[in-house]
Amino acid sequence: MWDLLLHGGRVIDPASGSDGTADIAVRDGKVAAVGGGLPRTRAARTVDVSGRLVLPGLVDMHTHIGHGAGYWGLAPEPVAWRTGVTTWVDAGSAGAYTLAGLRRGVADPSPLRIHAMINVAGTGLVGRTGEHHVLENLDVATAAAVAADHADLVRGVKARIDRHTVGPHGLEPLRRARQLADHLGKPLMVHIGYGPPHLADVAPLLGEGDILTHCATGVAAGLVADGRPSETLLRLREAGVVFDLGHGAGAFDFNVLEAELAAGITPVVSTDLHIRSVYGPAYDLPTVMGKAMAAGMPLADTVAAVTARPARALGLPSGTLAVGADADIAVFEPQTGPFPAVDVHGGVREAPLRLVNTATYVAGRRLSPSTAEPPPAWVPLSPAQHQAEADRQARVRTSVRHLDRPEDFDEPFPRPEQADPGDAR
Repeated sequence: MWDLLLHGGRVIDPASGSDGTADIAVRDGKVAAVGGGLPRTRAARTVDVSGRLVLPGLVDMHTHIGHGAGYWGLAPEPVAWRTGVTTWVDAGSAGAYTLAGLRRGVADPSPLRIHAMINVAGTGLVGRTGEHHVLENLDVATAAAVAADHADLVRGVKARIDRHTVGPHGLEPLRRARQLADHLGKPLMVHIGYGPPHLADVAPLLGEGDILTHCATGVAAGLVADGRPSETLLRLREAGVVFDLGHGAGAFDFNVLEAELAAGITPVVSTDLHIRSVYGPAYDLPTVMGKAMAAGMPLADTVAAVTARPARALGLPSGTLAVGADADIAVFEPQTGPFPAVDVHGGVREAPLRLVNTATYVAGRRLSPSTAEPPPAWVPLSPAQHQAEADRQARVRTSVRHLDRPEDFDEPFPRPEQADPGDAR
């Protein structure tokens, strides 16, 4: 007997090469069967998903989670249930001094799949920037020991390399991050932004399987020139470096992504979701998927970029609907556009498709709705963002509908003289 059967949807599973109408059966939290015409009588519960896209639970390779534990952290649960993101990778919010807190406060209690990249700075991202200013906090041996204690949680190493973060130390934080990644045998994710150091400085320290995040930013010199990828970027591709979108609050430019796509560079699609970008313009992973499609990525490539490819890059058992896999499933209503999509510089394109999540399952159990707390005091919001947040809170407050007609209830409450004395409750 199956616990759940989703039938009639268009199943896209790039990891197994599947794209077509199929049913998915779930038993004991695992995918039990995938195919057409699975018998509904074998399932305890059936859900008709005809006309919907049924995808593996989405994998967001670049997020910052842990609300209240640092400048950037947000709670993932209020976003996950309405977006289909079942696997969250925290990209360096925690270092050696704070990784245990991320585990106890975020990963262990969460119903989601939580993984992390350890920051080479022991403090992690407690503040907005500057974590590499004090080199004694970048203790490779200590970070390696802590990562070994949390080997099931840690999937890589993260270093933000821009002039604000490294201060006077140039490439030394990156060199230490390289040592740590090599010691752990894990990929190194490097953030680029306002240089120096510039991309050409960073590139020699990256190799096969490492990850260059913010690969479509408009503020890092050396990514594209005259509408074409730079020689440095092309050399990194040839070396097997993984490119990660990492939209964030200020790291996505349509012109850069379009130049990369035209040259055959297709990045992993991630949000860099944090307590600022969640209010826009990133918002969530389906929104960023829409922007990728607006720039020219086909639907199938976009789905692969949020499922199989990030899972493969980090060695995660997620991002697939293969029989035996965890039954992490995202169901979407595909709405045909065009829909406007914006980058962080005001560039506008039209997305051909909008994916509206209608159900998110983790291990075969549907996630319940959850509401987010108001933004903390340090998050700068525009007047429009303030109004949108006020509107959201008002909708939550008034979302309960009170029924007051007798016919609204299956069994009207009896009058006192008709009530059974034993029925008082």
